[in-house]
Amino acid sequence: MNQSARYRAGERAEGLAALLLMARGWRVVGRRVKTPLGEIDLIARRASVVAFVEVKKRDSLGEALEAITPYQRKRLMKAARWWLAAHPEHAAATCRFDMVAVNRWYVARHVSNVFDGD
Repeated sequence: MNQSARYRAGERAEGLAALLLMARGWRVVGRRVKTPLGEIDLIARRASVVAFVEVKKRDSLGEALEAITPYQRKRLMKAARWWLAAHPEHAAATCRFDMVAVNRWYVARHVSNVFDGD
């Protein structure tokens, strides 16, 4: 798969993830959010919770669930801290790190608290 096709597949997976979250009552407040410390795929809010969501598309849901590396976790945590500092209206929210795993047939699964942000 060339880079252009991978990019489009990633966009489709992120769109599906956003729809899944909205169907579950989340409001997507950011998509492909670029910070100086890295990109955040989706930022969603529901009530007093802000979720920083990593979207992974792989052949199977299991592979997608295993695809977040320790380096990516650190990068996402730093980017989330930067975003929260830049958006103080969300500072009082409870924050967590979620993921949406998408398989090759575009079946998506939302996983809450996929890793601890400490």
